[in-house]
Amino acid sequence: MNVDFTHHQAAHCENGVISNLLKHKGYQISEPMAFGLGSGIFFVYLPFLKVNFAPAVSYRPMPGLIFKRMCKRLGITIKREKFKSPENAQKALDSLLKKGIPVGLQVGVYNLTYFPDDYRFHFNAHNMVVYGKEKNEYLISDPVMENVTSLPSEQLDLVRFAKGAFAPKGQMYYPTNVPTDLPLEKAIKTAIKATCRYMLAPVPLVGVKGMRTVSKSIRKWPKKVGIKKTNHYLGQIVRMQEEIGTGGGGFRFIYGAFLEEAAEILNNPVLKDLSKEITTIGDLWRDFAIDASRLYKNRSVEFDGYNKIADKLLVIANKEELFFKKLKKSI
Repeated sequence: MNVDFTHHQAAHCENGVISNLLKHKGYQISEPMAFGLGSGIFFVYLPFLKVNFAPAVSYRPMPGLIFKRMCKRLGITIKREKFKSPENAQKALDSLLKKGIPVGLQVGVYNLTYFPDDYRFHFNAHNMVVYGKEKNEYLISDPVMENVTSLPSEQLDLVRFAKGAFAPKGQMYYPTNVPTDLPLEKAIKTAIKATCRYMLAPVPLVGVKGMRTVSKSIRKWPKKVGIKKTNHYLGQIVRMQEEIGTGGGGFRFIYGAFLEEAAEILNNPVLKDLSKEITTIGDLWRDFAIDASRLYKNRSVEFDGYNKIADKLLVIANKEELFFKKLKKSI
């Protein structure tokens, strides 16, 4: 069972899976376009939900939503399934592979043996493509890896049924129908409007308001939970930003590339200017991550380091609010 599948490396797993699966179906879509059409930029702070013993911070929507939104906006039909047992999940996967259908999977990264040790921790929203099986080995196209790899069936079962937050439950998905005439211009406009709506939501835990809430929390944590926990919380923010799905600066760079493509398709030069603006904001996110990591690793000599980190995040929130308001007006 070996599908004739071409692997393309990507910056983010879900975008890469989307792009690779659609390219296999004959529709050439770039990673930035898939990300933008799926409204991939997001921010949410959930202090009541702990991930790795720290308040949950996410720079992306729920696993699978980017693909679901993009397909809905383009009129692409997808099939998505979850399973109660590894045995049923494996049978369903094998059946599709026998038909020559590559399949997207949501998995946990902790037991992905081909990942470097530093990247293997309890995070269950990673995505990959399985495109074949040779004896007991499944052939894997993981978009964040340079080359294809493989996993024995026992190991694949383990990551497909990882426990904890966002447990994948053997989830698999694949496109079943890709229309020849896709409403790309309409989809781009719909996606941009939705992204602006999410990022400008009048909710204190979501979008730019969520960033401001995190900024306030950073100022309070040293006295409220102590320096050790504060540093752990900061480490989690940076890890979710830079190591899990390139959520901070990386997402801004990808979205900038999307806006550059969209500017050409819609013949809207304002989007090209805004693509440069969001890329600059992406640089600020990277600076924030560097300064925060210095602080929680005790490499910073700043006496009032936590307040300065909070200030940097507040600046980013203010700039993103202005950016998304301008983006909303441009469509």
